[in-house]
Amino acid sequence: MVDGYVRLGEFGAARELFDSMPQRSVVSWNVMISGYAQNGLFKEAIGMFREMQMGDVCPNYVTLVSVLPAISCFGALELGKWVHLYAEKNGIEIDDVLGSALVDMYSKCGSIEKALQVFERLPRKNAITWSTIIGGLAMHGRANDALDYFSRMERSGVTPSDVTYIGVLSACSHAGLVDEGRSFFSHMVKAVGFEPRIEHYGCMVDLLGRAGHLEEAEELILNLPIRPDDVIWKALLGACKIHGNIEMGRRVAKVLMDMVPHDSGSYVALSNMYASSGNWEAVADVRSMMKEMDIRKDPGCSWIELDGEIHEFLVDDDSHSRAKEIHSMLDEIANQLRLIGYRPDTSQVLLHLDEEEKESALQYHSEKIAVAFGLICTSPHTPLWIVKNLRICEDCHSSMKLISKIYKRKIIIRDRKRFHHFEHGSCSCKDYW
Repeated sequence: MVDGYVRLGEFGAARELFDSMPQRSVVSWNVMISGYAQNGLFKEAIGMFREMQMGDVCPNYVTLVSVLPAISCFGALELGKWVHLYAEKNGIEIDDVLGSALVDMYSKCGSIEKALQVFERLPRKNAITWSTIIGGLAMHGRANDALDYFSRMERSGVTPSDVTYIGVLSACSHAGLVDEGRSFFSHMVKAVGFEPRIEHYGCMVDLLGRAGHLEEAEELILNLPIRPDDVIWKALLGACKIHGNIEMGRRVAKVLMDMVPHDSGSYVALSNMYASSGNWEAVADVRSMMKEMDIRKDPGCSWIELDGEIHEFLVDDDSHSRAKEIHSMLDEIANQLRLIGYRPDTSQVLLHLDEEEKESALQYHSEKIAVAFGLICTSPHTPLWIVKNLRICEDCHSSMKLISKIYKRKIIIRDRKRFHHFEHGSCSCKDYW
């Protein structure tokens, strides 16, 4: 019955029935955890797993494989480590399936070195495990390592899958390896014989767009043998924003507005491009259109896991129980940055405000709040792991480099696209993201 409700998406009814059961086996727990995780209800999956930990039913292999994707989503590294240790202590075989899930978890939780350790210890490696580690290295900006692992995969006799090529092309995109990306794409089509999926084309558009080849990227989309989706157009729109090509940006945004009229992304990107050029009248027009259609911008949100608990912060968030301490730390950080000559990049505040208001707005971005909370809650030199739902802005990126130097901390931030490892005043992305 519980499984039936889950399959129908009736999670309220499934949970009510589950809670009323006089006895619950590991199977019933697994149904709820996997059901939540497979339907994107990651917070609920983790909550259910924590309840299971406190009960008298022990997780099994299926439980661990089911909960790891949810842990990956929230970047809950400590909980992920617990799962790994539990498997080892209880003799649960870390095969290619559980191994891939662990590699993916460590990669997405910011510990790529641990992901590599798990991968190297796997007794058997297949196309899925190889693809997972290559994708993880790509996400961390370690393009050369990703390409090395691709070569190792081929030498080991494992045939790359089309997913493997997504990881390779993504690695090229994050590092700006345009010629290499073109070469891999051509090899995949002409030598291997794979028919590119929309994801492969998306990687190529992202690769070309980030590197400033906007016309080539647009031409690629217009000549696709398959219908382009909104994701691929968003990749081009993001590139237009990075390179300030308002004319193309307006054209691409119009396509997206027709394709997904109630998605805030295209409206916000277009508004931001107008704001960057100081065209506040056009900004007002876009905002007015959003208001008429009741389209709301997705708020910036960041998570940090401390002592097994996930703390969530929004922009200008003062709802946390330690909000007063957090704001004091934010003021201290701002003062420390001023002392070394840093001035906030107010060009990133795409609102019609005066300079002082713009500086204040930048100070309370969600990732800065999460870092401030991490600084007051952890001992000196402890690394901080942050997950953010949007692309990190230029001012936060510049600030984080300096904060890592001032406070002698390694700060790892996973934004919507990739990881940034801030340490000793620099970032692993080399300011290309």
